[in-house]
Amino acid sequence: MSEPLSPPALPRKTIFTASLVGTSIEWYDYYIFGIAATLAFGPVFFPAFSPFAGTLAALATFAVGFGARPLGAAIIGHFGDRIGRKSMLVLTLLLTGGATTLIGLLPTYAAIGIGAPILLVLLRIIQGFGVGGEWGGAVLIATEHASARRRAIYGSFAQFGVPIGVLTSNLAFLAVSGLPDEDFFAYGWRIPFLISILLIVVGLLVRLRLRDAPEFQRLKDTNAVHRVPIADLIRDEPTRLTLASLAAIAPPAVGYTVIVYLLSYGTTVVGYTRTTLLTLILISTAAWIATIVLAALASDRYGAKPVYVWGAVTAVVWPVPMFVLINTANTGLALLAVVVAAVVQGIMAGAQGKLFAEIFDVRVRYSGISIAYQLGGMVGGAVTPLVAVALQRAAGWALVALYVTALSLISLVAVAALRVHGGRTAAVAGQPAASGEPDTVTTSAQ
Repeated sequence: MSEPLSPPALPRKTIFTASLVGTSIEWYDYYIFGIAATLAFGPVFFPAFSPFAGTLAALATFAVGFGARPLGAAIIGHFGDRIGRKSMLVLTLLLTGGATTLIGLLPTYAAIGIGAPILLVLLRIIQGFGVGGEWGGAVLIATEHASARRRAIYGSFAQFGVPIGVLTSNLAFLAVSGLPDEDFFAYGWRIPFLISILLIVVGLLVRLRLRDAPEFQRLKDTNAVHRVPIADLIRDEPTRLTLASLAAIAPPAVGYTVIVYLLSYGTTVVGYTRTTLLTLILISTAAWIATIVLAALASDRYGAKPVYVWGAVTAVVWPVPMFVLINTANTGLALLAVVVAAVVQGIMAGAQGKLFAEIFDVRVRYSGISIAYQLGGMVGGAVTPLVAVALQRAAGWALVALYVTALSLISLVAVAALRVHGGRTAAVAGQPAASGEPDTVTTSAQ
């Protein structure tokens, strides 16, 4: 049996701040694109299209970023497993924040024609590439500094960044959504993007103070890092990678249905104002954050898998009631709908950091959790708003709700198939776990 890790190499406050601030900034950058794609990009970058076609085209640019995320996860994860976690977290911040700032400076279609949406797509690809390596690194910089009994709560540090990113992005657009349409489409939508330059400076000041955890540093010191971690991952752990990717679909499927699709559906079909929906989503983030904390504490006590399973069950059950409440056009019932959706996401998010960090061996961990998380995000996040718009137009809201339910059911089955057993952190097939890894509950797909 391996000896437990020494106490965290960095103070808990430093780890918390680096994970929270960095992921909050990067998800702010990412989510403001989704809000802008729904509220502004159609008229600004696709004015020649009908309102429906313009919305689809704008959401397609949003989806492009998801296509770049698995590539970013693979490449950044590769270097994260070879060079270190800290350096990649600095890189992801610069890529995402820089692309976001430049989007705020883009000329419109009216100014340069087709070049405007092309530049928008290119910057979205860069933004998605950076985000692809962000979550995995942020989770690992926290969980690898944690004791076995505190991995879920440490892993939740990075998970707070998602609802805080939603909160701050909605606040930014709420501040400009009251502008007259002429001013909103002329310059108002740009302000949330330009704020990113200030956030980059804050994020860098925090992340440059980090250092890699002893668990990973030992691999570097003993020259035990893999030359091509992703190749070893795909060769040795394909089932584990596949199941983890499928398990990761449900949270973004529910999340992006609310924070992206419902902005379009709620304003154009049900009749809510932009300000009303943005405010409701903003309020729901408090429940989201609180649920992450409670789910993380439960995961450290009872295990990450059971908590994640219960979260996936709620994700299967909630979409239909959520749409029923939204369709009442009653603000109070709509608030209930999005708050419960936030709780659904929070349950899975609180367990996900620990669950995913313990699935893969330290030698391929950055690659493994990044690719799994981003593949799930691509299916659950990129495709869902596009499919939802098409399904609603063809058959109404019920089919949209059933689609989200089906995606969540896939995740439920996948996480149930992940077998949990006592023992050391999983090692690459045929190799022992790295010396000094902690005794913990580990997740293994077999």
